[in-house]
Amino acid sequence: MSAGKQDIDELADEYVLGLLDAADHARVDVEIETDAALRAAVAESRDRFLALDLLAKPGAEPEGLWGRIAATLDEPKAGITAGLAQPAPANDNNGSVWRRTALGGIAASMLLAVGLGWSLLSQQEPRVVAVLLDATGEPQAIVEDFGNASARVTPLVDFTVPEGRTMQVWTLPSKELGPVSLGLLPRSQEIVLAGPVLPQPQEAQLYEITMEQAGGSPTGRPTGPILVKGFAKMPR
Repeated sequence: MSAGKQDIDELADEYVLGLLDAADHARVDVEIETDAALRAAVAESRDRFLALDLLAKPGAEPEGLWGRIAATLDEPKAGITAGLAQPAPANDNNGSVWRRTALGGIAASMLLAVGLGWSLLSQQEPRVVAVLLDATGEPQAIVEDFGNASARVTPLVDFTVPEGRTMQVWTLPSKELGPVSLGLLPRSQEIVLAGPVLPQPQEAQLYEITMEQAGGSPTGRPTGPILVKGFAKMPR
């Protein structure tokens, strides 16, 4: 192995394991987008250290955590009725009333479709729920996997997403399949992801969110730093 290749592999290992200081980590974040060799090394390192995640045991959640999560999920969703057009005066004969009525009808139809989709999904029970924690053990996001190629992701904090980057949600159905992307999370907002058809999610299945370049990981495997991760539990 050449010295250059060894240096790249060591750098990729330190990056994946979180051993770099903030300045070096930021430098690798930039270089990984243009350096194909570094990007490949990071992907290989992520696969190699995957066994550490598989060996990790799910920890006991803090007391009262599931009650706080349930309260969060039960909060009414804001903005469903925002933006509906107000009725126009009946004596508006210049044609704008018809345009506003048509646009209002389109908006109402779209809102109805969104509301219906949300209602149908909300009536389903997730197969598993994963609370994703940061490096300090603080809950940062919730993933509800419905086992039908859809998963709802609910951020509990406001993640900062730099320009040209996006968050990507992953799960690990098995060591044989390796990490699989459930979809992109461009902003820190609740979203329902339509991912690939996978085996039914299981207790203690790993879920994580990484920071990737815009458009998602170019390798189909996680390459960016892990923001949060957690193991799934069956709803009680």
